[in-house]
Amino acid sequence: MNNWYQIFPKNTWLSTYVWIIFFLLPFYFIIRSSTVPEIILGVIFILLFFVAYRLTFLASGWLVYFWVGTAITISIIMTLFYGYVYFSLFLAFFIGNVKHKTGFYILYGIHLLTAVATINILFFTENELFLSQFPFIVISVIGIILLPFNTFNRNKREKLESQLKDANQKISQMVVMEERQRIARDLHDTLGQKLSLVGLKSDLAGKLIDANPEAAKREINDISQTSRTALKEVREMVSDMRGTKLKDELIRIEQVLKAAEVEFTIKDETTLEKTPPLVENVLSMCLKEAVTNIVKHSKATTCLVELNESVDELSIRVKDNGTGITGKIDPTKKNGLRGMEERLEFVNGTLEVLSKEGTELFIRVPTVVKQVKQEGMA
Repeated sequence: MNNWYQIFPKNTWLSTYVWIIFFLLPFYFIIRSSTVPEIILGVIFILLFFVAYRLTFLASGWLVYFWVGTAITISIIMTLFYGYVYFSLFLAFFIGNVKHKTGFYILYGIHLLTAVATINILFFTENELFLSQFPFIVISVIGIILLPFNTFNRNKREKLESQLKDANQKISQMVVMEERQRIARDLHDTLGQKLSLVGLKSDLAGKLIDANPEAAKREINDISQTSRTALKEVREMVSDMRGTKLKDELIRIEQVLKAAEVEFTIKDETTLEKTPPLVENVLSMCLKEAVTNIVKHSKATTCLVELNESVDELSIRVKDNGTGITGKIDPTKKNGLRGMEERLEFVNGTLEVLSKEGTELFIRVPTVVKQVKQEGMA
């Protein structure tokens, strides 16, 4: 509200040309006065009003209320002595721009009360010039009542639209960042182990190539097979960037556990009808990481995966009978658990790890994300 041209309200139900007429009208009213002193005094009041009105846009804190009070006082004087009521429309517009809800209602009540009271006084005194404007005065009273709320609600809507636009931009940026991190984690999970295996087998084949050519040949064949497998997994990952369905991931982990000779039990009580694709993809990746850790580190013979869905949250429980996690969990070293926690943070999820007679993971994601409303202050 700091632009000079906003002395004429914009984006209201009245055009700028109408406001210019309201600006010129008081001079017409005072010229009709009978004496020169009245004309001079009227011009002074007009100039003082627009100075005070302009300062209401520039001031802050209690000075806003001071200058609005000054402008209301001048408006009352112009109405009583010159029959000019239209300054109240300028004030109605400004009051609608007050962002503080309490301040808005206080100024609105004072302005409406003083304007209506002044108009009633002139009706009782039967001011001829004033009564001749009766239709326009009725329109002005309607404007005094409705214009502040129209302006207040419009400003509030514009603020919410601006906040929504900013929030959408931030969400888009966060989605891009999360997708990049997800791809990095997927590449790590998919290629890390296999590339390490290729390096070890290459070193071993180099040592065996003279001493035991047949064994070296077998190692080279294993390297070739591992490379093909890694290439296949990368191609599948790239072609499936849209995300992984949780039901499909359950089928894959069953195949993995079966190949690792781990007895697999599943308890699935979910429909996932209202689960967003992003949440489902995060849960699928966490479940994949959990099962990968079981196969690689736990030495477990059984694995239980239990999925539950309630009104408040979607939860996954993964339990094995392996060696468990010994010692305190170091988030800087446990890359798999850290990656799961980072993924879950993005969807307001949590990860809980228990290590007793094996390892038990609890993955929880809320079904509703609560937002805190904030009201702007003047």
